[in-house]
Amino acid sequence: RAKSVNMGRITFYEEKNFQGRSYECSTDCSDIHMHLNRCNSCRVDNGCFVVYDRPNFLGNQVFLRRGDYPDFQRMGSMTGMMALCRMIPMHRGQFRMRIYERDNFGGQTHELMEDCESIQDRYYMSDCQSCNVLEGHWLMFEQPNFRGRMLYVRPGEHRNLRDVTMSNLTRISSIRRVMDLC
Repeated sequence: RAKSVNMGRITFYEEKNFQGRSYECSTDCSDIHMHLNRCNSCRVDNGCFVVYDRPNFLGNQVFLRRGDYPDFQRMGSMTGMMALCRMIPMHRGQFRMRIYERDNFGGQTHELMEDCESIQDRYYMSDCQSCNVLEGHWLMFEQPNFRGRMLYVRPGEHRNLRDVTMSNLTRISSIRRVMDLC
């Protein structure tokens, strides 16, 4: 049986270039602003995280892996202040997801077990509007080759990907597993 391993640590800083007050966490944080007035940089020591620009894990998302992020305003997909973060557990084992062309699991369906650089080229699907993540954690991207705005999906049913994000994400064109990226 596959296991998810939780070993992450991220530190947020009020100012750019890791200056000012800081807040460290190793789990999900539903409101960074409870600890800091603003957040302009961060450092990921271990693990992978997704940061969101709206409360309730909504809005535009940015995937962060181990490394330094000295200036959030230079990260183009964040429209507002970063509001919260979610730690992505590292998954060991098989990856499986069913993708559907339309919301509520309608239209064409395909099962993925590996990364897909272009759902249009591989499956002749112009979009993916719902999915069922059976195993593993995945990132879905607006453009082919894992580019553009992204959406993090964890195990479970996701009946309408547009409602889940409440962002300006227009379509899903490529999909990548979260594995050894951290």
